[in-house]
Amino acid sequence: MCPLWRVTLDGGGGMTMRGRRCAGVVLAALLMGCQAPAAEGGPGPGLSPAPTGASGFGAVFLAVDECSSFGTTSFTEVPCSGERAAARVVARYDGRVDDGPTCPATTDFVLHISEQRPSDDEDGDGAVPQGYACMRNLQPPHPGDPGGGGGPRTIVGDCVYDAGGGKVRETACDGSGRERPEYRVTKAVGARADCPATTALYVQLGGADPVGCARPV
Repeated sequence: MCPLWRVTLDGGGGMTMRGRRCAGVVLAALLMGCQAPAAEGGPGPGLSPAPTGASGFGAVFLAVDECSSFGTTSFTEVPCSGERAAARVVARYDGRVDDGPTCPATTDFVLHISEQRPSDDEDGDGAVPQGYACMRNLQPPHPGDPGGGGGPRTIVGDCVYDAGGGKVRETACDGSGRERPEYRVTKAVGARADCPATTALYVQLGGADPVGCARPV
């Protein structure tokens, strides 16, 4: 299986959430950069590492259009106009990432919010539900852009390389990544039969058109 790296923000030697309205909230950041095998040996999406964030300003913690900071020991929800703002929430969902809606195509990374029941939270009901925030960096680079080499989704325009074991991983199409790009996803379709005859690799994308048709770079 494709490995999952998880960073937990807690009080036991890890990163600690700070902010008056979200005490006890735990975040983990997920950045999908490797791909799991598609049917019949073809590769498809999986998970790999990324940054994370936290705090509380509005009625909902990290609501759509709110921003988070980046830091070395903690991440907080901050005003988007402030100097510390680094990424904006482009979509926010309750529940688990695996069970919920897919983040927008050009999401740069995903913040996973673990359920907590602190005495004081963002809306005063004593609970912060489990959920996840789809984040977009305020400034480049944008790994979620087509060809950017990362992000939680593989989309048309992305490049991948053979990682062995029936898996592929994303890498930057311009060659700036650690690995040289070998294939580019040129089209998303509903079934393999809909791919062009020049397709050399099928990549599992998910969504309404789950099959990515990839050609050698």
